[in-house]
Amino acid sequence: MRIGHIAMYTTDLEAAKEFFCFYFGAKANNGYHNRVTGFRSYFLTFEEGTSLEIMTRPDMVEERKHQTRTGYAHIAFCLGSKEAVDAMTDRLRNDGFEIISGPRTTGDGYYESCFLDLEGNQIEITI
Repeated sequence: MRIGHIAMYTTDLEAAKEFFCFYFGAKANNGYHNRVTGFRSYFLTFEEGTSLEIMTRPDMVEERKHQTRTGYAHIAFCLGSKEAVDAMTDRLRNDGFEIISGPRTTGDGYYESCFLDLEGNQIEITI
């Protein structure tokens, strides 16, 4: 068994698509648009085959995202090395993203860094 894909809503679909393509090398499909509901989406595929569906619709509700809320907490991207995590953290910081932890080795032995994306979603980068 495997997870087929992960999905997330976003208020700015095009900006989210560009973010994941630019920073994480995602490849986007041509997109989908349901003209009745206004729903739009892209499937983004990453190098090793994992997919992320990003979606938007006109009737979404935007609420403050508490980092310790219940439910899904973050998406983690494996970059392959400590040096890659350090470099990506510096790149994101220099591009104005808020780094909320790391780079560091966690108590359970992971080397990681966490930041907030364009809409305040937590993303982890790790080895």
